[in-house]
Amino acid sequence: MQDGRSKKLKLTLAVVSFVTASFFTCSAQARTAHRNVHAASSHHHRSSGHVIQCVAYAKSASDVVLHGNARDWWHNAAGVYDRGLEPKAGSVLNFRATRRMPLGHVAVVRNIVDSRTIVIDQSHWAQAGISRNVSVIDVSPNNDWSAVRVALNNRNSYGSIYPTYGFIYPHSASKNATPDSLKQEVMTAWANKMPATQLAQAPAGAQPVATLP
Repeated sequence: MQDGRSKKLKLTLAVVSFVTASFFTCSAQARTAHRNVHAASSHHHRSSGHVIQCVAYAKSASDVVLHGNARDWWHNAAGVYDRGLEPKAGSVLNFRATRRMPLGHVAVVRNIVDSRTIVIDQSHWAQAGISRNVSVIDVSPNNDWSAVRVALNNRNSYGSIYPTYGFIYPHSASKNATPDSLKQEVMTAWANKMPATQLAQAPAGAQPVATLP
């Protein structure tokens, strides 16, 4: 009889020990999971906060300073800066708005390789940060840079076709402007324009897209 009670006591102690161990193991796992989630959240927040929008980057990396979304720069540049279809170093390539890139995009032209190839610096393309020395090729039928493809990260291939307005040049639209009067002319021109929110948006993916009107 005593031997039976001893076995029952040992069984009870074993069950209690198992339950206690399981409780502490689960608690430790829960605390670890919570820390991991918090750390991941904090890391994502820090990363996203360091991505400069393409509009802000273009204004800091070029002598073209305009307000509004990237899609608005071409029209907002009228009467302020010269515009054209010929790439020039220091100009800003203005992408049109599309369904996948509704706020448009702007990039700074650094070098001209040939009549169909240029090198740009940009930010917030495909959700990335600042990208330098990125190759862009003109795929328009008339070589007017109205349709381009941007090199992918591996630089050995190009993404989808994106429509553009053309290039905004870093000098006044006034043919008689002098370097001393350029800044004042730009400020005067902008004094007559409505202010707009300065935003930009990169494409969500590399799929063919339709141009918005």
